[in-house]
Amino acid sequence: MANTVLLNNIEHQNLRVIPGYSQAFGDGVNQTAVYPTEFAEAQRDYPILFRKDDQGKYQAVVILGLDRDENLFLTDQGWQARHVPAVHQRGPFLIGFQDQDVDGEVRREPVIYVDLDNPRVSQTDGLPLFLQHGGSAPYLQHVSRVLQALRAGVDMNEAMFAAFEAAGLIEPAELDIRLDEHTVYKVPGVYSINEDALAALEGEALEQLHKSGFLRHAIYAAGSLSNINRLIDLKNRKRAAEVQTATG
Repeated sequence: MANTVLLNNIEHQNLRVIPGYSQAFGDGVNQTAVYPTEFAEAQRDYPILFRKDDQGKYQAVVILGLDRDENLFLTDQGWQARHVPAVHQRGPFLIGFQDQDVDGEVRREPVIYVDLDNPRVSQTDGLPLFLQHGGSAPYLQHVSRVLQALRAGVDMNEAMFAAFEAAGLIEPAELDIRLDEHTVYKVPGVYSINEDALAALEGEALEQLHKSGFLRHAIYAAGSLSNINRLIDLKNRKRAAEVQTATG
């Protein structure tokens, strides 16, 4: 169980976090969740698809690899893409809420928690979280922005998928990724935006989706599927490198 505590600049004055991405930090996954607040960035690098959880609720995911625990964007030099999904950028941190007195009024204010058992957390290595006199260091300021975007994305999720369903845009995806004549990867249990239904939207349906603010998200998700070709290229490069290594 995670050793998660409320972050503060007194007890954790000397706490540091090792930056970067690696298998050891849990970044070796073949897909990961993304949220509406990062669709614009994510669609430049990854295919965006949807999955349903046990309660039948949709969650957007990006495909990072084809085999188990494979992240084709993760190399010895780090994460090789323009956008790193926010759930990986946040590192060992989580956002929570705490009752605080603000000008005599009790409000639920966002606060940051840190998992002290996370392998990124250190007392000696990495980037500091706090400045010498207690203010937030640049790295913690970045994490705070990431957590705020994540929180906003989580809050938008249900409304976005409700808008997609109301417009009749979500369909099951038959995703077969062919590397060559003999190698095909099937990605089961996923959904995508029906591009024909999106193109055919008009009148009130189109206006409602636009007013909801989610029309552009549907366009981002639909357009992102061209990134499957990038996955194929990355996977074939990896296979060729493995063959070269094996043959000396």
